[in-house]
Amino acid sequence: MVLALSPDAPRPETTAPASAGFGEPDLARAPRRLTRRETVGAALVAVVLLVAAWAVPPPFAGGLAVVVAGVYLARGALRRRETWLFLLVAVILFVPIRRYAIPIPLPFALEPYRVLVTLTLLIVLADLLVDPAMRWRPLRFGAPVGFFLATMVLSIVVNALPLTAGGLFGSAVGGLVNLMIAPLVLVTVRQLVRSRRTVTVLLTGLSWSGALIGLAAVVERATHVNVFLKLNAVAPLTLLRDPDLSLRAGGARAYGPAQHPIALAVLLCMLVPLGVYLARHAGWPRHPVNRRLFYAGVLACTLLGVAAAISRTAVVVLGAMFLLTAVLRPRLARLLFVLGVPVLLLGALVSPKVVGSLVGSFLDPDSLVASQYTSPGWTGAGRLADLAPATALALQHPFFGTGVGSRVVVGDDANAFILDNQVLGTQLDAGAVGVLGLAVLVIVPAVMLVRHALRAGVPERDAMLAFALATSVVGYGAALFFYDAFGFLQTFLLLAILLAVGAWLLTDAHADTAVDTAVDTPAEEP
Repeated sequence: MVLALSPDAPRPETTAPASAGFGEPDLARAPRRLTRRETVGAALVAVVLLVAAWAVPPPFAGGLAVVVAGVYLARGALRRRETWLFLLVAVILFVPIRRYAIPIPLPFALEPYRVLVTLTLLIVLADLLVDPAMRWRPLRFGAPVGFFLATMVLSIVVNALPLTAGGLFGSAVGGLVNLMIAPLVLVTVRQLVRSRRTVTVLLTGLSWSGALIGLAAVVERATHVNVFLKLNAVAPLTLLRDPDLSLRAGGARAYGPAQHPIALAVLLCMLVPLGVYLARHAGWPRHPVNRRLFYAGVLACTLLGVAAAISRTAVVVLGAMFLLTAVLRPRLARLLFVLGVPVLLLGALVSPKVVGSLVGSFLDPDSLVASQYTSPGWTGAGRLADLAPATALALQHPFFGTGVGSRVVVGDDANAFILDNQVLGTQLDAGAVGVLGLAVLVIVPAVMLVRHALRAGVPERDAMLAFALATSVVGYGAALFFYDAFGFLQTFLLLAILLAVGAWLLTDAHADTAVDTAVDTPAEEP
């Protein structure tokens, strides 16, 4: 019932009085009292800061104070699981691995990505144990990942005695721990990726990040300033080592947030299929023409970063991905070819040395092969120069190798050369069994995703995403023959993130599609 007031009727007061009487509290202006949770949180922050000021050197205490204060201020956002997912991905992409450490006095370098992986994994495990709504999500790729790890462990078990006698058992355990970080990221991201909205935001962030990294790489090549090595100026981080310099095609090669120009090129190449997918299926821009133009710009920035790295491995990776597209999606391959040729010609006009180094070397096979035989027996030798001596060593331990971590390629304890070939390195470390595990790790997920993309009844959007993920995995697999992939951990972690999205696609995407269809379909009138 609605009551109407007559014009002459007294109206209720809708505002507080202008001022309270003398001696009476001004309730309108009384400050809000802290809740018990806020009081306890503030007390904990104060205790942590006091302990840090007393027990930690001033520079480290200052960094810790900034981190603790930031965590407390952002506590609302940090209670959401997706926040930890995006923080983890951002640290993996933008904070160079083995370059920075958190300034806490420990006997080892506490790298940011390790902290984020550990914290996010603990949060996921706690939610699985405490929150009834948080159910375990299937990995789908658990079998190939588990088989790969089992072959690595087997190589250490078989070679336990010689590793111990040579003082390399600790190195072997450390190598195994490094290999397990990527599977842990796969598990963590898979448990946090639970809806199509989260997947779309994640893929969009990955693609846009590739464009930003590409632009930063172009700036780095032109100015010799790597912005990713300036993070310690704005964050409480310690730079572990000085910037490296690599020259090719008359200039410096870009490193970006990667450990090496090759790793940067492979990282950006793996992000290219995501941009192609989003050009058609992104939620923004909404107009199809605007969306395609926008992601054409995103892909152009990403490929500029590939060019700034000046890596022939990138050409091989792009070629492998294009070949898969030509076989399974010929119409898309023709479109990409038509768009790619003018871009290549424009690049040749703008920077002929770079394009000549990347593409022209493949047009002269004799010179290309000769370049791979340079400096045999020395650090930095060509890949083919290392092939014969490495094969001779592999034949001495053909099945289980000498154990993961037995070859030390950097530092004062180095006992082997850098091979620039992960397959050959795995053959030496873990033998033929390890190479089989590596093949299973890469080939099985790619085949599963391709089968899903070609399966009848799969929505076109999901089929396109499955094909994009499979293309990225194939590109990573092609790169394994041309650089030490597990030594450059960033691309390995990106592979884990993409496989986590693929696991969601194979298990949960159909449920989201059914919900979307139910929402979009109008109910029938009675």
